[in-house]
Amino acid sequence: MPRFRTKPSIPAFALYGEASAAQPDMLHVEPIQVRSRLYRWEIEAHTHQGLHQILWVAAGPAEIALDERRERCAGPVAVIIPPGVVHAFRFSRDTDGYVLTFNPRAVVEGDVPATGEALRDLFATPQILHLEPQAVATRRIAALFVDLADEFAAADSAASPVPHWLGRSIVWRLAQQSARQSQGARRGSGHAALFTRFIVLVEAHHRDHWSVARYADELGMTPERLNRLTRVETGQSALDIVHARLAREACRRLTYIAAPVSKLAFELGFRDPAYFCRFFKRHTGASPRDYRRAMGVGDEVAGGRG
Repeated sequence: MPRFRTKPSIPAFALYGEASAAQPDMLHVEPIQVRSRLYRWEIEAHTHQGLHQILWVAAGPAEIALDERRERCAGPVAVIIPPGVVHAFRFSRDTDGYVLTFNPRAVVEGDVPATGEALRDLFATPQILHLEPQAVATRRIAALFVDLADEFAAADSAASPVPHWLGRSIVWRLAQQSARQSQGARRGSGHAALFTRFIVLVEAHHRDHWSVARYADELGMTPERLNRLTRVETGQSALDIVHARLAREACRRLTYIAAPVSKLAFELGFRDPAYFCRFFKRHTGASPRDYRRAMGVGDEVAGGRG
């Protein structure tokens, strides 16, 4: 599987290698080759805070790291990267496609509600969408990326609404593909809204180790009702969801951050590194040290307990 280097911390960029802040209405597209060629075809682990990104691999090979997930693939593939998700890529000289990076405001502002719903559904989780090369939908998505790149490169692009229209079209088309590939029917809108609020709270407070009662109180419901809601939506208890998010964050940090296990445990809100190691093994089946070895992280950064 692909292996990527660890660092003392995970850098955040607007565009890879650029420290400048993103504009509120930012929408940027460029061919994969433009930036990857500067870095010898390897984009190291990083995040985008507040920005959504779609990697469109039209043809050719790519090695993808998406949080703790690793995959080798060949186009056509769309990689969906929500804000804050750690990702890294390796390409070849033969890889063809585009990278679309945007502030959600650039896509949804002033548009019909369907665009906002498509954006929400598509970026609900990081994912890799494999598309059928000869399918009509795939050809439409590929054409939209080509048109978007042409419009973005035009002299009047800054004043033109066309790139934003095309960006919306890409999000909508990919959301359709994601919905077709996902399992299970959609839930009722009332339950879905409450569940989304819960997930937002978990995202903000999983490292604070809130109790289920605290989450329920913030949502204005009882712990029993919250557990019924999460079981309807996912088949899991509220605590299962919180622990799964904390375990994913642990996997992310063990993979990408070159720091001792004990230090990462404290950063994740665990007062006792030994308890963290037990927690991690219970949820992943491996100790933190063994997990790092399996992910190709050297022993020199393991340190601490585990």
